[in-house]
Amino acid sequence: MSTPTAGILLLDDAATGIALSVHDGVATIRYDQPGSPVNTLNSRMGPVFERILARIAEDASIVGAVFVSGKRDSWIAGADIDELQQVTAAADGERLSAGGQQLLNRLAAMSKPIVAAIHGAALGGGLETALACRYRIATEHPKTVLALPEVQLGLLPGAGGTQRLPRTVGLPAALDMMLTGKNIRAKKAWQMGLVHELVHPALLHDVAERRVRALARGEATPTRARRRGASEALLEGTPMGRALVFRQARATVLRKTRGQYPAPLAVIDAVRAGYRQGFEAGLRAEARHFGALTVSPVSRQLVTVFFATTALKKDTGLPEGMTAVVAPVRKIGVLGAGFMGAGIATVAVQAGTVVRLKDASLERLAAGMRAVRDVLRERLRRRQLTRLQCDDQLSLVGGTTDYSGFGNADLVIEAVFEDLAVKHAVLREVEAVAPRAIFASNTSTIPIRDIARASAHPEQVVGMHFFSPVHKMPLLEVIVTPETSAETTATVVAYGRQLGKTVIVVRDGPGFYVNRILAPYLNESGALLDDGVAIDAVDAALVAFGFPVGAITLLDEVGLDIAGKSGPIMAAAFGDRMRPSLSLQRVIDSGRLGRKAKRGFYRYDASGARQGVDDGVYALTPTKGARVTCTAEEIQRRTVLPMLNEAVRCLEDGIIRSPRDGDIGAIFGIGFPPFLGGPFRYLDTLGAATVVRQLAELEARFPGRFAPAALLTAKAASGETFHP
Repeated sequence: MSTPTAGILLLDDAATGIALSVHDGVATIRYDQPGSPVNTLNSRMGPVFERILARIAEDASIVGAVFVSGKRDSWIAGADIDELQQVTAAADGERLSAGGQQLLNRLAAMSKPIVAAIHGAALGGGLETALACRYRIATEHPKTVLALPEVQLGLLPGAGGTQRLPRTVGLPAALDMMLTGKNIRAKKAWQMGLVHELVHPALLHDVAERRVRALARGEATPTRARRRGASEALLEGTPMGRALVFRQARATVLRKTRGQYPAPLAVIDAVRAGYRQGFEAGLRAEARHFGALTVSPVSRQLVTVFFATTALKKDTGLPEGMTAVVAPVRKIGVLGAGFMGAGIATVAVQAGTVVRLKDASLERLAAGMRAVRDVLRERLRRRQLTRLQCDDQLSLVGGTTDYSGFGNADLVIEAVFEDLAVKHAVLREVEAVAPRAIFASNTSTIPIRDIARASAHPEQVVGMHFFSPVHKMPLLEVIVTPETSAETTATVVAYGRQLGKTVIVVRDGPGFYVNRILAPYLNESGALLDDGVAIDAVDAALVAFGFPVGAITLLDEVGLDIAGKSGPIMAAAFGDRMRPSLSLQRVIDSGRLGRKAKRGFYRYDASGARQGVDDGVYALTPTKGARVTCTAEEIQRRTVLPMLNEAVRCLEDGIIRSPRDGDIGAIFGIGFPPFLGGPFRYLDTLGAATVVRQLAELEARFPGRFAPAALLTAKAASGETFHP
């Protein structure tokens, strides 16, 4: 990226990292927040920025300014979340928003042009700042992305973004950005009119200075006018059309969130206020909503999830105080070209890793290679990759039916049949050809220590439990045994993050963490079917609770054959509380496989689209089809409480290192509702004493499945919470 020409330094505030210099009449505002890898917006920088704007306005020798970042690959990454966490009253949050609005209104009202020179991420308040500038130039670089992601923290843009963005890119595009929080790459930002110009990073500051001078002289500058089709003009240009857009947006939000996330609805209301009553009224609505959302329980929980995932990005996976050398992983071998193996190969090549994909069958190998290609081509179609990037990534994967090319692999991941003897066989084969490679198993239930018994180097054996589909699911469980070395653990954790995964380290044991807490949830859903509760009633209650899909739908999606293999392992390890219900076992034994075979608890058409409950399943239940009514609250309590209880048992047994890891694992692994913060945050919300009482009531009705964990009972007695 080009750097500002040396000029006369007019102001340099060391506390905030904001400096003002001038060269040949063009000022440069440079923001380089001290002690932080990125720039964020906070209340401390406001007064300094005000002084800078005043100096630019009053100094007759300055014709305008360029706003740049002092960070290498980041512009402004949004607001200081720590500062937002200090807000305890809605009125304080509203004042904070109004202050930000006033500052950016001052920036937007400058008579002298301010040009935002954007390289790297301009997110949240960063993009709001750029929108208040007269002109925006962005570098055409992979790290340059623009977004208003506040909704992901349960908030809305609070510094004028709900008003400026629609007036810049149009109503439908603005709502889409704010309601999803998605990143917009530089080229797309230029195409939609979010930025005026794209340049090479090396030219950014020079071009920005020229644009300042041109704007100051009143000359035309290069810009891409946003083109509106007839339908878009009709929707945006008339009150009736806008009302339709808002109605559709609200209906979509309610369908997707079921009303459990207030921020998207607040976005719609603030934008609508601006269109109906004017810019200032829109700002007032924005500030009011911002204040209320800042102290809302949903935002508080989503922010804790944000902090937890941020902390995990720095976590080595080792005990506190322990260090280890992280070995580079440049090439991996993947055993098994099925759905999981191909998925692992796909994320690996996208991370720039050379992959050797092996399967005993040429047909399965070809299918796996096609699966890798299909994901990459879909990203190409969506313009998430260029043609060159797609071709480069495809060139990184090669297929084989033997172990040729495995000798120099740094890591070998097995995703073969879920059978201990098969896993032992491939482990011995790998160690014969690649003795120095880390061996990782993608097993979902078999203990890693059992697999490692066949190894000559058990310190190099570890679990890497990916979730399906691998290219979409964000979690990776790294499973360690007492023999797994610190170097192996640290290397695999680092490589998991290189793949873009959120990584938690768990101790070895049947089901590890995620599948262990999932088992009682699924089994109890089956027990409800045993009692005569309708399949769709169980699913509807759990979706209403906040899960993305119901438990029965999840079984169909994962595959009943997989559930059939894991059920006996979990029952053998944990007894009756993990024993599959009669209904589940009979449906599994009937040969139904779920969606992939278009026959499970639900019916599917030829394309795999779900058609409704397969009533034939009811003949396999103990009640033989007789249906009973059960409240949603009863369904939720019977399925969710044993999941929470098992999470506590995992903490008690040392399977997970902390409640933080337990929360993140459940949210990113099985879709536990993020707005509840995860199992341990939710337990703290409910209160351990309340949960123990409810579990005891259920245990009295259904002996053997709901006995409270000892640690949970202790928390109830002491009044302590799991999180500080």
